[in-house]
Amino acid sequence: MSDVMIEVKGLRIVAGSETEGMSEIVKGVDFAVKKGEVLALIGESGSGKTTIALSLLGYTRHGCAFAGGSVRVGGTDVLSLDDAGRRALRARTVAYVAQSAAAGFNPARTLMDQVIEPTQLHRLMTRKAARAKAVELFRALALPAPDSIGDRYPHQVSGGQLQRVMAAMALITDPAVVVFDEPTTALDVTTQIEVLVAFKRVIKEVGATAVYVSHDLAVVAQMADRIVVLNGGEVQECGEVDQVLDAPAHAYTRALLAASDHRQGRGADERAAAVDGGTEAPLLEIRGLSAGYGRIDRHGHPAVCVLDDVNLSIARGSALGVIGESGSGKTTLARVVAGLVERASGEVLFEGQPLSAQLGGRTADQYRRIQLVFQNADTALNPSHTVADILGRPLAFYKGLRGAAAKRRIGELLDLVKLPASTAGRRPGGLSGGQKQRVNLARALAAEPSLILCDEVTSALDTVVGAAILELLRDLRRELSVSYMFISHDISTVRAICDDVLVLYAGQGVEGGQRKLLDRPPHHPYTGLLVDSVPALERGWLDAHRNIGSCALPPLSADSGSGRLCSFRARCSVRVDGKCNAVPPPLRTLPSGAQILCHRSADELQTLQPVRGAA
Repeated sequence: MSDVMIEVKGLRIVAGSETEGMSEIVKGVDFAVKKGEVLALIGESGSGKTTIALSLLGYTRHGCAFAGGSVRVGGTDVLSLDDAGRRALRARTVAYVAQSAAAGFNPARTLMDQVIEPTQLHRLMTRKAARAKAVELFRALALPAPDSIGDRYPHQVSGGQLQRVMAAMALITDPAVVVFDEPTTALDVTTQIEVLVAFKRVIKEVGATAVYVSHDLAVVAQMADRIVVLNGGEVQECGEVDQVLDAPAHAYTRALLAASDHRQGRGADERAAAVDGGTEAPLLEIRGLSAGYGRIDRHGHPAVCVLDDVNLSIARGSALGVIGESGSGKTTLARVVAGLVERASGEVLFEGQPLSAQLGGRTADQYRRIQLVFQNADTALNPSHTVADILGRPLAFYKGLRGAAAKRRIGELLDLVKLPASTAGRRPGGLSGGQKQRVNLARALAAEPSLILCDEVTSALDTVVGAAILELLRDLRRELSVSYMFISHDISTVRAICDDVLVLYAGQGVEGGQRKLLDRPPHHPYTGLLVDSVPALERGWLDAHRNIGSCALPPLSADSGSGRLCSFRARCSVRVDGKCNAVPPPLRTLPSGAQILCHRSADELQTLQPVRGAA
């Protein structure tokens, strides 16, 4: 098998210690990858994907050890290498692109210094040659200003750009194998498309063999040639992408596909019926909201404006999805409602009563009835406290419950979020990502809120766990009549759980209406871009949509200086010079009932939008 680049046979990895006991987390895994092929490792969190991928570098996490089997890369027996041999292997023969680029870079050094560092450590080329090669990779990865971006520091580029810089660092040594570990999980849909296109093109150009770790089946369908399905450290299925996705042989693979369909909102009409608000006043209403950071001027505008003239309402028992790219103002909106960020101007009404801009100005009941569930449960839960301590605090603060009464209610809360009672005695470090997010949600429910602000609560979870959390949120809404503001960059998630949608771009609400506005054109041009950027679970989708948002735009004429111009005009392929950059867009109502801020009529948008994203 001279064309085989990677061969893994009977790989076993254990975790723990001899005193506390050892557990097998990778159980006799076998697979092979041919030269130039892209193999995807998929499965739930804890299935062993990353552990197996890291074995290709001869590495195990702290507390883990190789217990058997073999790993061969290009004929080299990786597990038999000593420390020096493994250091020589890493970056030179096998390179790694981590999930979090932000955590992988030194903030005190320039990007260029870090990208060329592997070439200097392995003495592959001069510093001048390395810098020239880095610029070539920046250009191939479609990074802006490739000649100068290397002079920036990590905090001076976006998340998607930093992910591509990390890929350049991995590829600069011309490795035979590149391991991509969930490299687009935390990116919004439009940025993800750019990064996937860049990765796929460069892998093909350099002829590298790749292992792509992911829980996103739609992404895998675009990137991989073959798939290995993992569960509990064991291979459940291995085959060509088309076979695994279209005719899965194993029940677990079928369950993964079903969870992906469920999370994308297929069959969403079967969810809890939308609430008919009738003439009842909204639970939450926001009018003309502006917010940001820094000194507020006499016109009510902050020095740095994050939200500008945002309007929305949430009926009792309903769910509003707030979508947009990173930096659109979604989280700031939730923090304004929660009282963590002061608004500069506008009104926020809760049950018809004004909410103070400052948390200290709110009543105890208002404080209790609006709860925020943070995106990252790892940082939201105190690692030194037990789950009982974490849930007991809001029970004591809001309800005055202590002792046996608190213990009883903690058991009820754990049952409500479908966690065993034994979880109460555990600390967050001993829980899975999905379990921690359930505890995060149980803490909010302890206050018996009317409104829960969910900030990207499923973005870091795998498909199966994310679908389970969405199902839980639907159940709680039905059982407790709780309302949600559901903040996400994942349109599939919003489709699955929300009744209404607000689309934010650069702090402006550019479209709002019922969830059906996402289903078909016409849309606001930005909404259309977001919808078109959601990968479909079908081969070739990325190639057919690789030009989304990247068409050449005609130059805009000079701005008139008028306030509140369309914030999307610089990226809009259907903009109108002399209107979009001269006067604020009118509020239009589309046939779907959605309201948009746009100079284009519904008929014009219907005609123009179907051609978006053509290859």
